Parts: sequence; structure tokens; C-alpha cells
Amino acid sequence: MTVSTTPARRVRVHRAWFVAAVAFVAILGAAGFRATPGVLITPLQEEFGWGKGVISLAVSINLVLYGLTAPFAAALMDRFGMRRVVSLALLLVAVGSGLTVLMTATWHLMLLWGVLVGLGTGSMALVFAATVTDRWFVRHRGLVTGVLTAAGATGQLVFLPVLAHLAQGPGWRVASLAVAGSALAVVPFVWWLLRDRPEDVGTTALGADPDAPRTPASTVNAAVRALTVLRSAARTRPFWYLAGGFAICGASTNGLVSTHFIPAAHDHGMPEPMAAGLLAVIGIFDIVGTVASGWLSDKVDPRILLGVYYALRGLSLMVLPSLFAATAEPSMLIFIVFYGLDWVATVPPTVALCRSVYGTDGAVVFGWVFGAHQVGAAIAAVGAGLARDQLGAYDVAWYASGALCLLATGMSLAIRHSKGR
Repeated sequence: MTVSTTPARRVRVHRAWFVAAVAFVAILGAAGFRATPGVLITPLQEEFGWGKGVISLAVSINLVLYGLTAPFAAALMDRFGMRRVVSLALLLVAVGSGLTVLMTATWHLMLLWGVLVGLGTGSMALVFAATVTDRWFVRHRGLVTGVLTAAGATGQLVFLPVLAHLAQGPGWRVASLAVAGSALAVVPFVWWLLRDRPEDVGTTALGADPDAPRTPASTVNAAVRALTVLRSAARTRPFWYLAGGFAICGASTNGLVSTHFIPAAHDHGMPEPMAAGLLAVIGIFDIVGTVASGWLSDKVDPRILLGVYYALRGLSLMVLPSLFAATAEPSMLIFIVFYGLDWVATVPPTVALCRSVYGTDGAVVFGWVFGAHQVGAAIAAVGAGLARDQLGAYDVAWYASGALCLLATGMSLAIRHSKGR
């Protein structure tokens, strides 16, 4: 009796997953750079005597550039490739963060953390995740968008306890140098492993028709393309609903909670490392919330998802002022878990709407929508800092942000999947 042996078929993992893994590492590493301002506010105030409003202004410059750089970065990635743009961005962050140890005046903070780090992190913003998924994935786009989005938001928050302990122990300069070193460490991974398009390695996007026409790299000036897309999108109603809602999203997350939660908790007697730890817990639960949101975006109307997310966020922010205490009470822990699930769950449905309404321009349009996100974050960051300086508490900022989130619910539900409406 002869037994026929057939060699086992080797399961080949699509190259798109390797690209997504490298993007995940880059976005996760970049997140640490976004985490630092929240733990620097109090140490800088104590060492230099600068007010929270002044320091928050530097954070606001960072947030604005972080957002407004995104659409141009998306166009630059089309023109020169993701690998070059992201590698240069990491070097900018390393220089900006490393030189902060030498600063002695507020304008140094504005230039280094505001301008250089803002430009660098803006080039690795969520538009990078949108570009990766648009180029490398047809199947599982929503899920991968959710995972990469979680890498950014979660990494930012998970780095907080480490940076807070460094700032409290060896000092804020050591924290800044740690960020610079992390940025440099990510560069080799991006340069050696990231590839710009499936065609570069002789394959197609995951789930794409092998016979489908391939989109060539853009030869148009990046700035011209970014502005042309903006001019076209700005004539449509969905763009303003998306941009307005995402501006409120930025105000209620990066601008308010990321920047001011630690000093607000410190006002109520909570040690800064403990407050930073709570933000890290938000980051842990954000993984679950954002990945689940990406999965849902492939199956549920993204307008409905956005409306629900904003409504729940607004209600939770209105409760937050009553939860602060010197210790992490159970009620605060419940808020942290809930808010973590909702933190950036808004991103996958927003990316999905940009793609469905604006087609091949979706990534650049999302760049402009993300720019609005960061403008909202900047306004909230400086506004909350000034409110704290003038009123002695952050309560007004929490209530105002909650009310705006309820407004974003209505804007999201009003979006139509047609540019002409």
C-alpha cells in the first residue's frame, strides 16, 4: 500500500500586514512625543514661574500645527512616499524635544515644542494611518484603521506614567531626552521596513482585484493638491459637518483631557503620577474601544456610530467635575473606563465617511478634517488654561466641552453620503 504524500501548502502572510505592523510601531512611538506636554505643565511652572495659560499657549501651537500639517503630509506622502516623510518627521521630533533641555524663555518652548514637534508629529498624525489603509487594504480597512488609531491614542496615554515618573524624579529634562531618544529609535524601522505602495514589492492591496488599474504616484505639487482638495471639499456640506464635529472631538480629548486632566486632578490633591496612571488606563481601554469601532465601521452606518459616541462623551464630561478627589475613587475609575472606550472611537467612522464621500481624495480630506480636530484641541487647551488662571478651577471647561459634544451628535447625524447634499 502506497501512501501519497502531498507537501503542505505554506500559508503566505500578505505584505500589507507587515506594512501595518511597521506603521503601528511608528505611530505608537510617535505617541510618546504627544504625551509630554501634559506632564511638563506643573514642572515648568515650578521651575520658571510661567503661568498655565502661557505654557498652554505653546501646547496650542503644537496642536494647531499637528493638525494643519496633516493634509500637506498626506499630499507629500503621495508625492515622495510615506517612508521619507515619516523618517524626516521623526528626526524633527528628536531635535525639537532634545533641545528643550537648553531652553530658558517661553519663546524657546513655543519654537521647540510648539513648532518643531508640532510639525513632526503632524506628519505622523492619523492621516498616516488613513494613507496606509487606503493604499494597502481593501478588505479589513475599518479594522486596520481602528488598530492604527488605537496605537496613536493608546501609546500617548500609556507613555504618560513613565514620563510623569521621570519628570517627578530625575526631572523634566530627562523626560524630554527620553522622548528624543525614542524618536530616533523608530527611524530605522520606518526606513528599512516600510514600503509606500503594493506595486513597490510586486503585489496588490489586500483584497484588491489583481486586474484593477493601479493608481500611480502623484506628480502634482503637494501643497497645490492639498489646497485644491480643500477648495473642492469646502463647497460641500458633509465637509463642514465632519470638520465641525471633529473640532469638538479634538477639544474634548487632546485639548482638554490630555492637556489638563493631570493638573486638574492635582488641584484636588491627587499626585501627578497617579493622575497620569489614570490616563494610561484610558489608553488601555481605548484599544478595545477603537478596534471595536473599526470593526463596527465595516458593518454599521458610520453616521450613527459618530452620533452615539459624541452623545455618550458629552454626558460623561458633564459628570467629571464631581468625580475629582485626592485618591482614585471607584466613580472616577468607572469614568476612566467608559471614557477610554470612547476616546478615539470617532476616528474609524470619520475616515470611513471621508472615503465614501470623497473617494480617492478621502485621505487628504481627512487630513483637513483632522486639522479642524487640532484647531479645536488648541482652542480648548489655551481656553481651559486661561479659565483655570482666572476662575481658579476647570469646571467651566468640562461643562462647555460636554455641551459641544452634544452639538457634534446632531452634526454627525446630519451628514449624507453624497457630496452634493
